Amino acid sequence: MSRLVHVLRAGRLPYQRALQLQQTIANQLLHQGKQPSLPVGAALQPPYRHVLILTEHDPVYTIGIRTRGYDEAEEQRLRALGAEFVRTNRGGLITFHGPGQLVAYPILNLKHFQPSVRWYVCHLERTIIELCRRYGLQAQTTADTGVWIDDRKICAMGIHASRYVTTHGLALNCDIDLSWFRHIVPCGLVGKSVTSLVQELARPELGVDNVTDEFLDCFRQTLQCDLTPLDEAARNELMCELS
Repeated sequence: MSRLVHVLRAGRLPYQRALQLQQTIANQLLHQGKQPSLPVGAALQPPYRHVLILTEHDPVYTIGIRTRGYDEAEEQRLRALGAEFVRTNRGGLITFHGPGQLVAYPILNLKHFQPSVRWYVCHLERTIIELCRRYGLQAQTTADTGVWIDDRKICAMGIHASRYVTTHGLALNCDIDLSWFRHIVPCGLVGKSVTSLVQELARPELGVDNVTDEFLDCFRQTLQCDLTPLDEAARNELMCELS
């Protein structure tokens, strides 16, 4: 039961709303068990221990705690392209999110898995490597974060953990418009490029909807957990809290 992960298919969300959704769930998980006098199933205890949010974003450039080279002038330049620009507390430098990219935010309490951020990142990487293998692609990790096919990044990763409760996650390029990445140095890596499943395989059907179930199966196997859809009542309650 402690490794049962509830899957929340959130549809397309503006990035800021996805941040709010993550933080709401993370705060609930952080406070679980702090009031032992509450009966099991009491209203203040959410009916889940872990949630995997699946979403796509409207065009947005996001930057992590390493902001070198992206001052206010650069922010305005990128906004002028028609994208949002958001500064976050995740690891890593700048990247882009947009339609055609499968974004997964696992909100997990690692104490029920392995209380190690390094273990967690490694298993997220293995999830994507296995997914790529199933599509006939040889992906790998390198000294740089993310998952790569040769020197082309197919999946960006950036996470945050507070008392072993995780937020942020990964972004897998399915059929995303790669031209958005030309306006930045993705993740600060000069001389490297970005790719997608469609770019590598010339299979236009490999959009987010057609890849999601395979991703979920790889996630389940790699993290050795059970997956179940978040029930409609809990989903509606969470989504209604978004401003």
